[in-house]
Amino acid sequence: MKITFLGATHEVTGSCTFLEVGGHCGIVDFGMEQGKDFFVNQELPVEPAGLDFVLLTHAHIDHSGRLPLLCKRGFRGGIYLTEATANLCDIMLRDSANIQLQEAEWQARKSQRAGEENPAAEPLYDLDDVQAAVNCFRPCKLGELIHIGENVAVRFVSAGHLLGSASIEVWLTEDGVTKKIAFSGDLGNRNMPIIRGMDHITEADYIVVESTYGTRLHETTYNSAQYLAGVIQRTLDRGGNVVIPSFAVGRTQEMLYLLREIKNAHLVKGHGDFPVYVDSPLAVEATSIFLQCSRDCFDEPTQQLLASGVNPLMFPGLKISVSSDESKQINDEKTPKVILSSSGMCEGGRIRHHLKHNLWRKECTILFVGYQAAGTLGRILLDGGKKTVKLFGEDIAVAAEILFMPGKSGHADQDGLLDWLRAFEKAPEMVFVNHGEDEVTEAFAGLIGEKLGWKSYAPYSGTVYDLAAGDFALQTVGVPVAKKSAETPQAQRKRALFEKLVAAGKRLNEVIRACEGMSNKDVGKFTDQINRLCEKWQK
Repeated sequence: MKITFLGATHEVTGSCTFLEVGGHCGIVDFGMEQGKDFFVNQELPVEPAGLDFVLLTHAHIDHSGRLPLLCKRGFRGGIYLTEATANLCDIMLRDSANIQLQEAEWQARKSQRAGEENPAAEPLYDLDDVQAAVNCFRPCKLGELIHIGENVAVRFVSAGHLLGSASIEVWLTEDGVTKKIAFSGDLGNRNMPIIRGMDHITEADYIVVESTYGTRLHETTYNSAQYLAGVIQRTLDRGGNVVIPSFAVGRTQEMLYLLREIKNAHLVKGHGDFPVYVDSPLAVEATSIFLQCSRDCFDEPTQQLLASGVNPLMFPGLKISVSSDESKQINDEKTPKVILSSSGMCEGGRIRHHLKHNLWRKECTILFVGYQAAGTLGRILLDGGKKTVKLFGEDIAVAAEILFMPGKSGHADQDGLLDWLRAFEKAPEMVFVNHGEDEVTEAFAGLIGEKLGWKSYAPYSGTVYDLAAGDFALQTVGVPVAKKSAETPQAQRKRALFEKLVAAGKRLNEVIRACEGMSNKDVGKFTDQINRLCEKWQK
């Protein structure tokens, strides 16, 4: 009965945790890395076809984005998730597949222009792989106890982070011993509009908790609608556009909710029903899903609006852009406006076109409304210090006003995380801290010990913990990802493979050390196999 940490360890994205019990195994989340990758992640210890189940906390791509790749490589088990998460994942993973296809085509053209002999580039996965993943979905109701075979039972409870987001209670049973793990998933911020708040879990033997904002506190002394109205007022007054890089699912709908409040209360003066553009096909689809969900997914004010026949996400002046031609026309329109576009961290998508047309204009405002991972364009702009950034091969001056909307994170802050932990009625055997930047995971793990008196640890990728024995089977250290250099694509691929081999070698050495003092035929056989492999490679 073991837990192995494979992703979002001393990093914010790329979630993946491996579980083993009674001859069966599965994973919690299988997400993509977004932004800069700081530490090398270990591969799954088994082939995807050998996995029995996947548990998914929510639909964000840094938690769900590699599920089609899992199916491409042979996984055919059940993917357990909430009903709303299943609906969102269906559209988000298709969007991700289209991005992979476009990226592969672009890479192929680039290689061809460079005269490379084999310019073909394969996408990470395609739409058929997405459909294979969707076919594996096993939607679950919140609060329902689900048995996955004889050894595993799970229950999803609201995490308040995104429509359908959940913390997951997992019971593992082996040799008559049962241990319960509570996975926080991404926990929601307090008083978020639209979606239902988080539910608390009161007991667990082990806890795996996120720490995205584990060292920070959100601003809570201001009114969101008033703040946003003030930004819009002064930007439109000077003839500029308010450009909001916004995650298509979750944050865009929250901003629409606030904009409806602003327009209903006439908080922006002198600009009538100023135009608001939603420029993201994915955001349009996601908004439709929001409005079709069961009402128990929403908070009380939103339920009341729906009951009274009010669409909480619609208002005069709202314009939807789906096609690329419609998107281009937004920047041709000279009327001062609000533009909501993805991606939220400015790493891809249509937002980069809007930045190209607005970032150099001092009368415009770029308003960030969500977490910006280290290394992303969004983080670079928000941190300041850059006079120009490169977009589509062109240097663009950074002259617009750059702002961050206080408290508008979808993640709980330090106090919110501690409050979630305090709901547990007795100390767990161990708290594992993940989903935070390197120094944040360590600091928050220390804070848990200081404030709650609980044992806590921030694992690196590859760390293995024996849940039944209550001790580490393998502790690992972080292997930094090498910095990129001006190498050819072929050299980069060779270096990446070599670094992966070195990381595997370090892990092998740790496994060997863990076997120290043992004397049996399995260790002898293992040694012989390693020696034969080394002899083969040296020839």
